[in-house]
This record gives sequence, structure tokens and C-alpha cells, in this order.
Amino acid sequence: MSTNTRKPQIVIVGGGVAGMLLATRLGHSMGRRGEAKVILVDHGPTHLWKPMLPTFAAAASSVSQQQIHYLKHAHANHFDYVLGRLKSVNTARGFIRLHPLDTCSTCESEEGEIPFDELILAYGSRADDSDTPGIMQHCHFIDDHRQAEEFNTTLRKALACDQVPGKSVDIAIVGGEPAGVELAAKLSRLMDVARGNGGAANTQARLRVTLLESSQRILSAFPDQRAQAANAQLRALGVSVRTGVSVAAADANGYILNDGSRVDASLKVWVAGSRAMALNASAIEVTRAGEVVVGANLTAKGKRHIYAIGDCASFTPSGAQNTLPATAAVAVRQAQHLAKHLPRALRLAVPVPAFRLRALDWLRPFGSYGAIGSWGHATSSGAGFIKGKFVLACQAYLYRRYQLLLHGLTGACALWIAGRPKARVQSGCELG
Repeated sequence: MSTNTRKPQIVIVGGGVAGMLLATRLGHSMGRRGEAKVILVDHGPTHLWKPMLPTFAAAASSVSQQQIHYLKHAHANHFDYVLGRLKSVNTARGFIRLHPLDTCSTCESEEGEIPFDELILAYGSRADDSDTPGIMQHCHFIDDHRQAEEFNTTLRKALACDQVPGKSVDIAIVGGEPAGVELAAKLSRLMDVARGNGGAANTQARLRVTLLESSQRILSAFPDQRAQAANAQLRALGVSVRTGVSVAAADANGYILNDGSRVDASLKVWVAGSRAMALNASAIEVTRAGEVVVGANLTAKGKRHIYAIGDCASFTPSGAQNTLPATAAVAVRQAQHLAKHLPRALRLAVPVPAFRLRALDWLRPFGSYGAIGSWGHATSSGAGFIKGKFVLACQAYLYRRYQLLLHGLTGACALWIAGRPKARVQSGCELG
């Protein structure tokens, strides 16, 4: 770590839910008073609430209404923003290196190297194609808002062409966990629009959605009763759900299954699996999925000044058999924990205390059509499940709470007020 007399430098890699919130809170508590220099590194120019990606992909909401520009937000909240993609971490000398084209012009660094006194890895995760042939070439992903917008644009074009008699749009989604289920449910809204445009009789012929899952049922982290209920609900919405099927490859016309059969689709989406970015760093333990293994206080094992939070972290609570789920609720809580305790840890040269769980850390709401969510770990005795309007209330609560933490009361209220008329207009022109 750095031993000179300059003020501590806190580097946060990844501007997702966890990284953005942490940079904002540390900017207010330390950056504003000159107690530390806070730097946020991300490979894109804008931020948004990741759970809304299926909504953007399905053309049910506009990205422009929700995205936040890092540079503007950083200036208002007393931290620096660097456009860059992580290449490696030098744990011995205490610096990160960005890819050659992503050099830092505002930091005291050389050729893409940024020194740190405290490093927080928060770069999230992405769907895992497991090197399946043709997936990268022929499938859409929705891991970030750029990918969601790309799919949105392609979908709109396809639906416009669908006005030609005899044409149809077939969408096949691989991945029966919450992201895939949510996207399929959102796309069912387009079936409603198609029904309005073309009549109920030919809705299914004009827009067809298929959900593929390799396990014997969708939502494997949920009890069988709830998974069956979600399955029935998707089918009622017009979604074809196929379980116990494995994809061997993809081509321009659809998926090839392991048994040699095909699922033809003009639009293919891959949301299966989860893998963190490959981390080029010595002596940092990672899981098979690339997640950084962290201890009770969210530090990488044996690395007191290196933390990992959010989807890129693998954290097993004391007494639990499984890791904490990769959800926005968990990311927010972990960011809050470091924002609260890291300033004191730096001032007094003491470790950050252990991360404490709350009931909301297990909350996993999803679904806008009466789908379900979970409350508690699926394998714990205290696990419970929620459905119906309470799911929507939980989703809204988590997002509004995040906006409040990020923008303060005045800024959050302004967003809420401005968003209401836009939401009403958007609901009436989803295919505009």
C-alpha cells in the first residue's frame, strides 16, 4: 500500500448498484471534506438500476428516463470518475492497471495505472454462455443497458416488419431463473399490444415467446410449489415453457438442442448462468464462476485493503450453507456497510467490522404480472415467499430507497415527481 503523505486514495471498480452507491456516499463523507480521494472506474458513461434491464429490453420503459451520467453525478457528489476497463490488480504494490486505451488523465497515475490505498471490486457479473458454440455470435444478452437497448431496438424493428401478413416474431430465451422469467413476463405485455393491433385470433401467430431451461423446472432456487405456479402463470400469458432441455449450439435461425432437435427463433436471448469478469490479480481467491471470495467484513481473503461487494463477491453468511444471493438488495446493503465503516477504519487504522445481515438482504422480488419473490434463504428454516401486489410493492420500495440513498430527499422527490407523467405516457406507447 501507499506509504507517502498524500491523502488516502479509494478506488472503486464498477459503477453498478453497489459501486455507484458507495462512491456517492464516500464522496459525501470523505471526498467533500478532503479526507480522501474517491475514484470510480467503469467501462461505460452511464449508470442505471440493473433489475430494470428486462423492462428496458422488453420495451416497457425508456432507458433515457432512468440512466445517470457518471461524470455529472461524480462532479455533484465529490468523487472522480474514470472511463476504463480493469486489466489487472497489483496487490503487492497497490495499484490497478486499465486496458491501454482506457488511461486516466485526471489521476496521478502513469499509463493507465491508478494507485490505491483501499480497493473495492464491484464490477458485477454477466450471463455465462459456458463457451457454447454460436451463443456469442447469434444471441442477445441483457447484462447492461447497452445490451438491453440493442435488443429493444432489434425487437421494435422485428415487430414493425411483423405488420406484413404472414410474418411472425419468434423469441427464444435461454435461462429459467428470475431474469429469464421476468423478461418472458415483460414480453407478454407485447403480446397484449399485438392483440390490440392485430386481433386476439392471430396474436400467438404474430408474437411467440419460448423459455428454455436445462433443469427440470424453472426457478430452481424456489420451492417446487412456487416454481410450478410461475410456470402455469407464464403459460397463461402465452409463453411456451420448456424445461429439461439443454442447448448445444446456436445459429442464425435458432438453437440446436443436445438431442439434435431445434428451436427456431428470429430473436435469441441468453440469460442463463452467472459469471464474474476474469480477475487478473495475484493472491486473490475466486470461485469457479470468477467471484471474489470474501470474509465476514467483505475483504478478499488475506487482503485487508481489498474488498469485493455486489454480484462479483461470493459471501457465505455465518451458519449458512449457501452464499448470499446476487441481488440488488444485497448490493445496496454491502455498499452501505462499507460507506458507514470504511471512513473510521481509515482514520483509526482498524479493520472494517463484520457485515451484518437483515431480513431485507434475502428479499428477491421479481415479476410484474403477479409473479413471486422470496423472503429468506431458500434452504433456511425462516424462508418465506411472497406473491401478487406485494411483489410490486417490494420492487418499488427497493428502487425508491436506492434513489433516496443516491440523490438525497430533494433529488429523489424531484425524480419521483418527474417520472410519474413520463410513466403514464410510456405505458401508452410501448411500441412507439
